[in-house]
Order: sequence, then structure tokens, then C-alpha cells
Amino acid sequence: MTADRPVLILAGPTGSGKSALALALATRFAGTIINADSMQVYAELRVLTARPNPADEELVPHRLYGIVPASERWSVGRWLAAARMEIEVAWQAGRLPVVTGGTGLYLKALTEGLSPLPAVSAELCRDLEALYEQEGGAKFRERLRSFDPHAAARLPATDRQRLVRAMAVARGTGRALTAWHEINPPRPALAARFATIMLLPPREDLYRRLDARFVAMLASGAVPEVRRLLDLNLDAGLPAMKALGVAELARFLNGETTLAEACAQGQAATRRYAKRQLTWLRHQMTANFVIEDEALEQACASAEAFMRAFLLTPGP
Repeated sequence: MTADRPVLILAGPTGSGKSALALALATRFAGTIINADSMQVYAELRVLTARPNPADEELVPHRLYGIVPASERWSVGRWLAAARMEIEVAWQAGRLPVVTGGTGLYLKALTEGLSPLPAVSAELCRDLEALYEQEGGAKFRERLRSFDPHAAARLPATDRQRLVRAMAVARGTGRALTAWHEINPPRPALAARFATIMLLPPREDLYRRLDARFVAMLASGAVPEVRRLLDLNLDAGLPAMKALGVAELARFLNGETTLAEACAQGQAATRRYAKRQLTWLRHQMTANFVIEDEALEQACASAEAFMRAFLLTPGP
């Protein structure tokens, strides 16, 4: 495997225009769009996750969208294995892999690799999940602090999946996740030449887009989508049940709020999430090209010029 085969990464917060730019660049450069959003993998969540519509999916190949049921737990490891396969398929077909999504951990894993971690028993994980539900996130995180202070300081109390994983590793092996990462540093996921374009729109502009998008989602069927999801009677701790808008619209469907209140709550939750994404991207990812304040047409033109130069430049 050579390291000169190109991969385009489009990073940015939710609502920043990644999907539209990915479609434009994939059309221009014979690309295959590969999803790197942890919620867009779920089949039941087309509207609330703003998945590309069927018309766009027909224009260029789209991969890893809606591929698993909401009853499954998708993970960065599973995504990385699937993304590697799709990138190889795109290369073999003579196409440019265009990896796009707002899950920064996925993108970082692709470019930097993952640290191999020890296996922990499923029984221990189930016991710790039950403990999390019994105690609540804040108390569980405080309990984790004595086993893994770094993970407890880094993870929010609402991140059940990673808190339970950190506790399971520490309890099951006697060694914190940080220590395992030091012993087993990340291994490159694949040999490639990455070009990373990052969309970082002004925060207030982004918030306005997100508020308008949530209203549009309601008009496009977000409420019946959540009703169908709730009818599956899934574990509330599953990742799909934590998708933006699910909890807020579930409260409306249960008669706890009005639709207007649910909309306002969903908009606020989305803005908070976008703010966290912006912070993470600015501190955790390095981009080759940043687009901060451009309309879509201008962004496409500047991104095309950058990619033309990148693809014409010989690799190492």
C-alpha cells in the first residue's frame, strides 16, 4: 500500500454546509462521499440527522449512511473499519474518497489511528451500565474519578457510553485508559495523503442556520420519525436515542411540552452541540484549508481551487 493515494476530509460543525460542499466537490472530482457522522449511520434517523436526500445520493455514490438499525451501538472502531474498506473501494474504482461529518473523533481516528485497548467482559459492562442508570451520570463520574481522574475530568456526565467504557477498562484491568494509550500508542489507520478542509462559519450565522434547519426538520417529518423510533421501545441509553431532537420531541409526544417548546429546546440543544464542536475542531484538528465566512458558491470555488492544486502536487 502506498501513501500517495488522496483522501479529502471535510470537517465542520453541524449545519456548516459540509454536505453541500461534499456533493459539489465529489461531482467535480469524481468522488465517493463517505459518512463520518456518528448519528447519520442509523437507518431510522434520516430527518433529524439531516442525512443527504435521495436525489443527492443518486448524483454521486454515498456510503455509510443509514447502514445500521437504531438498536445497535455503533462505535469509532466499527466506523474506522468500515471507512477503511469504503476508501479502498473508492480508490480501486478510480474515485476520490470524500470523508465528511461532524464526529471529530471519527476523523481523528482516520488520520491518526486508534490505540488498541484490552477486552473487558460484557458482564462487567452490563453491571456498570446498570450502576450508571441507578446513580445518574454525575455520581457515576465522581466514582470514576478515583479510578481514572483524567477520563472523569474530560468526559461530560451525560456521556454514558464513554464513562462506562472508561470504568470498565479501569476496573477490569487495573489500569486507566490514559495509561493504556501511553503503552499502546495509536497506529495509523491507513496509508494515504490527506487533505483536510474545515468549515468554521461565524457562530451567530451558524446558530441562525441551525434554528431554521430545526424548523425545516419539523416540516419534513421529524415528529413522526421520533414516534416511529419510540415505538421500537429501545434502551434509552443507546446512542441513537441521544440524537439531537429525539428527547425534546419525545417529551412533546408524551404530552409534557408543546411543539413550540420542544422546537425551542431542540434548537437550544443543537446550538450547544455546535458550540462544543467548534471548540473541539479548533483545538483538536489541523486543517490544510479553512473556510470561515463564505457563501456556498464562493466556498465551492475556493475549495475546488485548493483541491486542484492538492491533487496535482506529487505525494511524498
